[in-house]
Amino acid sequence: MGTSAMNKDNLNGSKIAQWKQKELFFLVAYAFVFYIIIIVRSLQLSRDHYSKLYGLRQGWLIPNYLNDMSDAQWRNFRGNIPVLTLVFGIFTLVANLTRAFLNLKVGGMSIVWLLFSLAYLVYLHGACVIFILSIATVNYLLVKIFARKMYFPLVIWNYNLFFLLCNRIYEGYSFSIFGEQWKILDGYRGSFRWHICFNFVVLRMISFGFDYHWTNEDSHFDHEKHYQRCHICKSGKSCYQILQERSLQSDKFRYSTYLCYLVYAPLYIAGPVLSFNAFASQLDAPQNTYSVRNVICYGFRWILSLLLMELMTHVFYYNAFAISGLWKQFSPLDVFIIGYGVLNFMWLKFLLIWRFFRFWSLINGIEAPENMPKCINNCHNLEGFWKNWHASFNKWLVRYMYIPLGGSQKKLLNVWVIFTFVAVWHDLEWKLLSWAWLTCIFFIPELVLKSASKAFKAKSAFGEFIFRELSAVAGAVTITCLMVANLVGFVIGPSGINWLLSSFINKEGLPVLGGLLMTFYVGTKLMFHINEAKQMSP
Repeated sequence: MGTSAMNKDNLNGSKIAQWKQKELFFLVAYAFVFYIIIIVRSLQLSRDHYSKLYGLRQGWLIPNYLNDMSDAQWRNFRGNIPVLTLVFGIFTLVANLTRAFLNLKVGGMSIVWLLFSLAYLVYLHGACVIFILSIATVNYLLVKIFARKMYFPLVIWNYNLFFLLCNRIYEGYSFSIFGEQWKILDGYRGSFRWHICFNFVVLRMISFGFDYHWTNEDSHFDHEKHYQRCHICKSGKSCYQILQERSLQSDKFRYSTYLCYLVYAPLYIAGPVLSFNAFASQLDAPQNTYSVRNVICYGFRWILSLLLMELMTHVFYYNAFAISGLWKQFSPLDVFIIGYGVLNFMWLKFLLIWRFFRFWSLINGIEAPENMPKCINNCHNLEGFWKNWHASFNKWLVRYMYIPLGGSQKKLLNVWVIFTFVAVWHDLEWKLLSWAWLTCIFFIPELVLKSASKAFKAKSAFGEFIFRELSAVAGAVTITCLMVANLVGFVIGPSGINWLLSSFINKEGLPVLGGLLMTFYVGTKLMFHINEAKQMSP
């Protein structure tokens, strides 16, 4: 009986493998046709309606093509790439020469970087540096005074949330509120609004406080289990997770190191976010995860990504369509194409911004987490998407919010608190709160299904097939929900929900909606094949 059952399992396994090969061929063919349709239709829309769009500028990459520069954030970053490259090049040269000739460790390097970073801040914010240093100094004193108290989390969170909200409400304050004699400083506010960048400073101030608070406490982190699984640590190097979880001695939490961490030039404007423990550890011993060759390749890949963005904005005017509102006059299929294109544009935009600053940080010996480790088109569940979108922020949220709030035991409650904070952290706008709460609503069924799937164990090949199909259907629904939530939060706002729904819930839109769900189902199945191939690779 045992031999017969084994032969039957082998036969079923062989049939499943053959079916998967045929399925993969169909999935790839479907995806190929899908993207051909998307590209051809996008080109036609851009060519037919470019004269009605605003935000287009004279192009340079392709003759006679305009360039979509309608996104202010991308326009400002792209225009400042030469200046930022010069500034960070000088910063890197000075820092590395100083480290090499003077053999500086934590204290010395923090002072060198602090002086340069403060000069950079004065260029960006002018006299408003006074606000940054004042708020940061009071936070440091609160940490040192209350860090050993049980109510420390209440103190540090209330203080930082207070200034996070006030900075936005009062638009960075005015010096004149302190008296007429200070009014002259309002004429020297720099070229960049300080309270926008201060959102990241708030995250760093909280990180410093809790890393100091936890120095004498037992860590929840299982170092031994991590070393067994982490290929970086097995090779004798220290991965970011170890740098973050390894407690530092109290003397590393000095004021100069703290300020250097808050205003460290390469990561100051946009991150990525890293913990104080990880930052201070690398001041003493620069990162060794990336070799010089790896860093050069990283920079070269960034240049290729920039060229891809330039090509995309020259031929596809997705963001201009969304900004102008012209897409509201289009058919449901065209609305989907533009919405899908806008989300891909946003992903590539943030990838370029975050990787530019991370590249300069790596050159200076400080490794920060990668913010976009996975392509936006390779995520079929909400949890995986948010772990791979603003990944460094996600790590911060897990360490300083999710685990202290109870972790997986209170996950259904935690997501509401965390996403509300994320929305407020970005800005005080109803559309961001709508995005946060929509995401939480979509999270609930996914969490319930995941809990159920862990308890379910397929006992036959047919059972595995059914489970795989149901997972693909769930993935299609999740991708649709992700698109809706992100379009509401970052493009159309809550007032556009009715328009978006009415575009697809009608006689013309329902077949398109069905086609989209089918396409996302196919995409999810492709992701399954990609994940399985990765698991099989050595």
